[in-house]
Amino acid sequence: MNVLKADARGVLLLRDGLRAVLEGLRLPRKNEDGAFQMRQALSGMVAGKHATLAIPPPREDRHGRLRAQVFVNGEWVQETLLREGLARVELLPSHPQCAKEMYAAESAARAAKRGLWASVEYAVRSPDELAHTRGTFQIVEGLVVSAAVKSGRAYLNFSDDWKHDFTATISPEDMKTFRKAKVDPRDYAGKIIRVRGIIDWYRGPEIELMGPESVEVVK
Repeated sequence: MNVLKADARGVLLLRDGLRAVLEGLRLPRKNEDGAFQMRQALSGMVAGKHATLAIPPPREDRHGRLRAQVFVNGEWVQETLLREGLARVELLPSHPQCAKEMYAAESAARAAKRGLWASVEYAVRSPDELAHTRGTFQIVEGLVVSAAVKSGRAYLNFSDDWKHDFTATISPEDMKTFRKAKVDPRDYAGKIIRVRGIIDWYRGPEIELMGPESVEVVK
C-alpha cells in the first residue's frame, strides 16, 4: 500500500483512504519528550513510499484503523522506532506477535539511553516511585513479594503492605488470556518482573494487566 503521510499521532494515511496504526507501540504524545523526533523519523521512513502491511486478525481497532506491522523497503518500522528509542512497547493480548523481538529492540535503546530513554520522564520506575503518575503509561520493575488469585482476580503484590503500595492486577476476564497461554500469575511470586500500563489508583497505585505480553520476567 502507498503511504501518503504519517499524522501527528503516528497514524499512517494510505492512498486508498484507509488509515493504519503501528501495532504494538506506545508513541510519545504531542508535547511529550521525543514526540517531534518520532514524527520526523516516522515521516522519513514512510511518507510517499510503498509499504507492506502485516495485519493479523482482528484487523481493525475500535476507530476502524488497520492494526499493522509495517515494512518499507525491507525495514520493519516498529523495530526501527524501538531501536532508536522513539517508542515503547505496548502489546495487546489480541496481537501478541513479535513480542520477543520488540522487547529486545526497546531494551537495547534503553541500555544505550537513546531517544526517549535519555529523559527521566520515561525512566523505568520502581514500585515506590509512582506517587504522581496516576493516569500515565509507566513501566514498573520490582520484586513480586506475593501473588494470589481471589474471586477470579489475580493480585501481584510488590510489598507486604498490599493495601496501599503498588499492585498489578488481572481481571477475571483477562485471566482467560493467561490461562490460554498456560501462564499462572501466582508463579511470578519471588521473581523480579517488569510490567507496563496505565497507572490507576485504588488505595495505592495499580496497573491492570491484560495479558502475559505485558509482563517481562527479569530474573
